[in-house]
Amino acid sequence: MSFNHFDENGQAIMVDVSGKQPTLRTARARGVVRMKPETLQAILDGCMSKGDVLGVSRLAGISAAKKTPELIPLSHPLAIHHAAVDFFPVPATGEVSVIATVRAFERTGVEMEAMVAASVAALTIYDMCKGSDKGISIGEVCLLYKEGGKSGTYRREGYDTDSEEGSGL
Repeated sequence: MSFNHFDENGQAIMVDVSGKQPTLRTARARGVVRMKPETLQAILDGCMSKGDVLGVSRLAGISAAKKTPELIPLSHPLAIHHAAVDFFPVPATGEVSVIATVRAFERTGVEMEAMVAASVAALTIYDMCKGSDKGISIGEVCLLYKEGGKSGTYRREGYDTDSEEGSGL
């Protein structure tokens, strides 16, 4: 097995992508935030003391996508052309799916940018609500979909690209 982030001496390196052709790359990732149903209802009603939880979390996620190379060692700085964070709340259960989508015309993929965006948006929800609900949990951060590049298209099993939330995932 060969590891492409290490040179022949075992030293960590950034993979050289300069010889690859740029292609349109898209990635979509999800994180799930679970809280008390009453906490989620307060978010949806705009009654949280720290303000617009989902609005601030959206901005945090988009910003995080752009800062991925500062957070993930050996990640390439990319010219991101599109970054979006959407929320799919289920008030009865207190669950919110955070869906991040990132797109770029680049030589390497944007999966990490989408995963970082979903993670940071979920963490921001936690930060803005922790004073009201200490039991909030974040989980199931995963890649739902990616396309572009040599490896082609990946779709997580059970994920429906026609449904933004992905068939309840």
